[in-house]
Amino acid sequence: MDLPIALKTASEKLVVGYKQAQLKKIAQDLSDRYRNESGAGKVLLSKDIEAAVYALVRMPATYGAVSDALSYSLEYFNGEIKTLLDVGAGSGAATWAAQAQLPLERITCIEREGAMRRVGEALMKEGEPVLSSARWISSDLTSSKITTSADIVISSYVMNEMAKKDRQFVLDNLWAATNEMLLIVEPGTPAGFSVLKDTRDYLLSKGAHIVAPCPHENECRLAEDDWCHFTCRVQRSKTHKMLKDADVPYEDEKYSYMAFVKNECNRATARILRHPYIEKGQIGLEICSRKDNRSVQVKKKDGKLFKVARKAKHGDSIEIE
Repeated sequence: MDLPIALKTASEKLVVGYKQAQLKKIAQDLSDRYRNESGAGKVLLSKDIEAAVYALVRMPATYGAVSDALSYSLEYFNGEIKTLLDVGAGSGAATWAAQAQLPLERITCIEREGAMRRVGEALMKEGEPVLSSARWISSDLTSSKITTSADIVISSYVMNEMAKKDRQFVLDNLWAATNEMLLIVEPGTPAGFSVLKDTRDYLLSKGAHIVAPCPHENECRLAEDDWCHFTCRVQRSKTHKMLKDADVPYEDEKYSYMAFVKNECNRATARILRHPYIEKGQIGLEICSRKDNRSVQVKKKDGKLFKVARKAKHGDSIEIE
């Protein structure tokens, strides 16, 4: 998966005039801050160049994760989505990902950090009209109510960065702002999934319905030391490789997600939880189905199912009861 050309070009323009050594130093400082200080609602960047470097480093992975998660979420969704609210929007990666898949007519982005808003707005000015006309709001999700609504609300890599005590207030606001679907994407780590698991329990208690990835709305059957996560592969630009001291032209982003809708909905019969294990004449799948979690061996004699399994990847839905 690759970023849209307009977004890649606009991102590169933001750092014109800076030396590689300067950019790498900023990238390293940001990485250290996010690794050691995130999770308590702290302000981790304040300068426009920091936000620009952050966008270059993180937008490909965030764009890829949200694109994947949204694609899975729309697979069984039969509603209509024309408006988007991107909360904790950062530099706007989730908005770009949503615009690529949805016939959006109105976009609103909420972001508390001024530098991020300025960079996000600058990038979207290079996009299609619905992007360039996006409305940006300065607001802190943990202390202010959301006063607008949209057909789809997207929160990507936001909930895990706030204090646990603030999450219920934020979730209540996100759900109230949602007309059709609420999509939450978090890091594909035990901590990220733990946030989503708590979110799942809370929103189901409020009458929400899950459209993806879960095939059921019962209690999550994963063991305490396990977590549900998926992977997307995103392409790296030369600048991205330089900033991350990377050798390969891609990176694999692990992410977790959940999509909630207002009304009863269809969902997958089963979801593939691990990378398929391919052997001669058979494919091993770890699945979460409507009734249980189990290992399945799909063999050539299974015909159409075998052909589907051979092309399937970790995270895909599959018709296995």
